[in-house]
Amino acid sequence: MRVHPITAVATFLLVVVGVKLFFLSGLIAAADVDATRSVSVDLSEMHHKLKNLPVEKIHDMTFVFSNGD
Repeated sequence: MRVHPITAVATFLLVVVGVKLFFLSGLIAAADVDATRSVSVDLSEMHHKLKNLPVEKIHDMTFVFSNGD
């Protein structure tokens, strides 16, 4: 007797998720197309900037343990 309400709830949730995916899939696909068209990157300029980054020396003492000082 308890199987019928659980089956009804599971069926309802599947229908809701299916309808949501059906109606929102077009919006998501349109957003992906617009995002890929508007992006342009000059890789040679980016590579040149990565070679000339400043270097900072760090005195890292993260794993220094004392012997009972």
